Amino acid sequence: MREQIGCVLLAGGLATRMGGGDKGFKCIDGQPIIERVIACVAPQVDKLVINANGDASRFDHLGFPVISDPVAGHVGPLAGILAGMQALKAYDYILSVPTDTPFLPHDLVERLMAPIKEGTGEIVIARSGGFDHPVVGIWPTSLSGALERALVEEDVRKMKKWIARHRYQTVEWAVEEKDPFFNANHPEDLISTGR
Repeated sequence: MREQIGCVLLAGGLATRMGGGDKGFKCIDGQPIIERVIACVAPQVDKLVINANGDASRFDHLGFPVISDPVAGHVGPLAGILAGMQALKAYDYILSVPTDTPFLPHDLVERLMAPIKEGTGEIVIARSGGFDHPVVGIWPTSLSGALERALVEEDVRKMKKWIARHRYQTVEWAVEEKDPFFNANHPEDLISTGR
């Protein structure tokens, strides 16, 4: 039987380098990045939620539940992943993706799940161009309690520090025309790409 996989879209960042606001609402080739992300990942998962702080109604037009960080103070993406684990606890795994990555691959879940199915990894994160991308990963929801303790009791903030406590694997994608895990951080990143 196939594992049940939820997805949390990480939209909780402050976007200071972009000048503030929600990076996912910025457009590439006339389409908001968050809509590009949803179009890519929604067919790959069983349920999708958006992790964002502040007024949730700004996401109403997208039609997905919005969940806020369960840990106060904008402590980073681990809080969003915890929010996803808690909201999607009925699922075996969650996929996490940020809402500023317009070129995500359509085989993302299939390839990230491979080491889990092979029994070689507990957490699996994406890698490209010689860099790990820990915000793009598959996480077992059974680790929710451990992650909450790390955030609340131990003040762990760095993703790689927490991931290193568990059996993890990386899956490499080729960088061809564009890095599939390119994230738009600056206004100049929003130029037309032809894709």
